[in-house]
Amino acid sequence: MGFISTISLTFIPLLIGIILLYGTYKRVPTYESFVEGGKEGIKIAVSIIPFLVGMLVAISIFRASGALDALMNWLRPLMKSIGVPAEIVPLLIIRPISGTAALGMTSDLIAVYGPDSFIGRLASVLQGSTDTTFYVLTVYFGAVGIKKMGDALKVGLLADVVGIIVSILIVVLIFGTT
Repeated sequence: MGFISTISLTFIPLLIGIILLYGTYKRVPTYESFVEGGKEGIKIAVSIIPFLVGMLVAISIFRASGALDALMNWLRPLMKSIGVPAEIVPLLIIRPISGTAALGMTSDLIAVYGPDSFIGRLASVLQGSTDTTFYVLTVYFGAVGIKKMGDALKVGLLADVVGIIVSILIVVLIFGTT
């Protein structure tokens, strides 16, 4: 087994052990704290469910209505003119909305074009360089009761645009366009 694999397999148990030892040293009731955290986690999970269901329904409606296809067709000429393959456009659109759908699209692109293709590499880098902005705002902000999320939406979408631009530049600089 390689050095990196050994580190990865031992890091998390080692980190948990250090935290437990430090808590014991500071006389924190570690087991009771763990149980309380578990209870709180379950409460949060239950409170998120309505927002999650609402987001999934909205994504399904967006895709089934043809709005996603219309948006893709509108953006394709622009993306092609700046050298981004048209096959990436659906991923660019769906990534801020749904991580699961974006991962499925990335898997499909890699299966069709290969992991070493420009499209496969770009899809992989985009998957890791952008976030599910609408999902985060809907589910997490909704769960904690934040109503005014306009600024967070603007910053989140700006971060996604920057992530997309930098992803394209990095893939082109490192791997070229072919």
